[in-house]
Amino acid sequence: MKYIPHAYQQYAKDKLIELPEAALFLDLGLGKTVTTLTAIDELMYDRFEVNRVLVIAPKRVAEDTWTTEAEKWDHLNHLKISRVLGSRKEREAALQEEADIYVINRENVVWLVERFRKNWPFDMVVVDELSSFKSNQAKRFRALKQVRPLIRRFVGLTGTPAPNGLLDLWPQMYLIDRGERLGKTISGYRNRYFYPEKSNGYVVYSYAPKPGAEEAIQRKIADICVSMKAEDYLVMPELTVNDIAVKLSTSEMRLYRKLEREKLMEVQGEEITALTAAAVYNKLLQMANGGIYTDAGDALEIHRKKLEVLEEIVDTAAGQPVLVFYNYRHDYTRLAECFPEARTLKNQQDIRDWNEGRIPILLAQPASMGHGLNLQAGGHIIVWYGLNWSLELYQQANARLYRQGQKNGVIIHRLIAKGTVDEDVIRRLESKDQTQESLLQSLKARIREENKGGGKS
Repeated sequence: MKYIPHAYQQYAKDKLIELPEAALFLDLGLGKTVTTLTAIDELMYDRFEVNRVLVIAPKRVAEDTWTTEAEKWDHLNHLKISRVLGSRKEREAALQEEADIYVINRENVVWLVERFRKNWPFDMVVVDELSSFKSNQAKRFRALKQVRPLIRRFVGLTGTPAPNGLLDLWPQMYLIDRGERLGKTISGYRNRYFYPEKSNGYVVYSYAPKPGAEEAIQRKIADICVSMKAEDYLVMPELTVNDIAVKLSTSEMRLYRKLEREKLMEVQGEEITALTAAAVYNKLLQMANGGIYTDAGDALEIHRKKLEVLEEIVDTAAGQPVLVFYNYRHDYTRLAECFPEARTLKNQQDIRDWNEGRIPILLAQPASMGHGLNLQAGGHIIVWYGLNWSLELYQQANARLYRQGQKNGVIIHRLIAKGTVDEDVIRRLESKDQTQESLLQSLKARIREENKGGGKS
């Protein structure tokens, strides 16, 4: 297929060539993979500035997306891509292949760094979904940090640079510029731009940006960041978010309040305890969905209120496919029992079946649906049976259907158990989204008016 880039794709590609270290904060559907591959091709074969490129990506993306994109476009067909995946023997064999680009899943970054150490062979590194390196304590971050001085060109790609707030930015930006803009240490970054919001003595539970901090951070990183929102460049389908209040009975709420207040309760003769605040919230989220794990690890059903609402949604859909996101294994078990016609995605055939309308109800865990899946041809109705704290997972999961190529307006039903932590999750997600939106808006690429109206790819 002949590649005719949009003006914004040309702009992003030129930035990758101009800047030896750069971040592309591009929404889904804007073609970040083909844009990056086009820049790599020019740097490698026209400018002779790079020799070996490493791409680090989520497993599903590493398995398919980069290879598929290179094969799809005529101008990239000559690029040789080796997938460093599978067993240790298979990964070693892939590294021995003569290739232009080596693609590895992020779980094997530590192994790769230990494998090469000071003999690091890649002069350019691309991290697809850079936000997966948002923790400075993670082994993958620490490993990549070790070899960062040996990398001449570094590119970070993500649509959600600050999924949980601006503190997430420091590790990501450090990998790009080695601390030049936001400082060499996370503690220095925190001290400059944040203050302790919640603490107990010397233990700080959360930080909040100081007045003016967001603007100051944005100014610091603006010269190496390109941000683009899909709605500014693509014709997106209409989106409707429908929050459905699910009311628990008096007895069900009594049980819920008992666990919330006392951190323990007894149900059907089984004891349930939650000793920490995080454990309590986790148990309460389970109860909001209708089930809970006992101390022995068994699943007990508390109520069926969300199942009843979902039955109504499926009935109203009148045969149209419905994508249902759940959180816990016991959610899946009860959903599968209630909807025996439902399926999960296990292989490429399942993806084809969904996109061809042969799956009436698709059950999915958000973490397994975050990247690399185009499902917009199969349906336009999403139901969040169980909500998730992660803004990144929430946005990525919705983007399976809400993306360019969707021919119908997308409806997102969110089942919210009234008076429970479901309501807190919604507030937190919206709060995080505001912080991130502020960042993205401020970093948007300002492509000149005369460059608008480029071709379509």
